[in-house]
Amino acid sequence: MILIALGSNLPSAAGGSLDTCQAALQAMAEHGIEILRHSNWYEIAPVPVSDQPWFVNGVAVVATNLDPETLLQRLHAIEQSFARERSMPNAARTLDLDLLGYGALQIDSKTLTLPHPRLYERAFVLYPLRDVAPRWHHPRLGLTPDEMIAKLPLGAEKPRIRLISSPP
Repeated sequence: MILIALGSNLPSAAGGSLDTCQAALQAMAEHGIEILRHSNWYEIAPVPVSDQPWFVNGVAVVATNLDPETLLQRLHAIEQSFARERSMPNAARTLDLDLLGYGALQIDSKTLTLPHPRLYERAFVLYPLRDVAPRWHHPRLGLTPDEMIAKLPLGAEKPRIRLISSPP
C-alpha cells in the first residue's frame, strides 16, 4: 500500500486549499500515480500553533510503477506546479505532498525516510489515514492508525480538527 498525505493552507491557481488538494489528486493521476481512494478532507490548525491559515489535509492510497525515490521526485514536481515554495520548515504552503509509506519498505537515505519519520505524531495525518487504511500497520512501530491516535498527547492539536468534505 502506497500512502500520500496532501495538505494546503494557501490558495493556488486551482482556488482555495480544498480546491488545491482536489486538483493535486488529478495532477497525480496525470503523472502516472493512480488514485485508488482518498480520505475525507479535514480542516486542521497549523502545527506548531501559529497565526497561519488552517490547513486542509487528507490522505490518498495510490498505485504506481514508480520506485519510492522517483515517486518522491514526482510529488515534488507536482508541488512546484502549484507554486510551492520551500522557504523554511512549517511555513504556509500552497501544496504539500508527503510520501507516508510505500508497502512495508523501511528506507533511511539522504533524500527519503520511509515510513515518514513524523507520521505517528501528527493528528493531521493519522485521522485521514484512518479513513483510508484503518488496518494499516506502521512498518517500524507495528501500530494501526487508531493505536497511534490513542498515543497522541492530549493538547491543542486533537480538538482543532474539523471534517469539511467527504470523497464522492
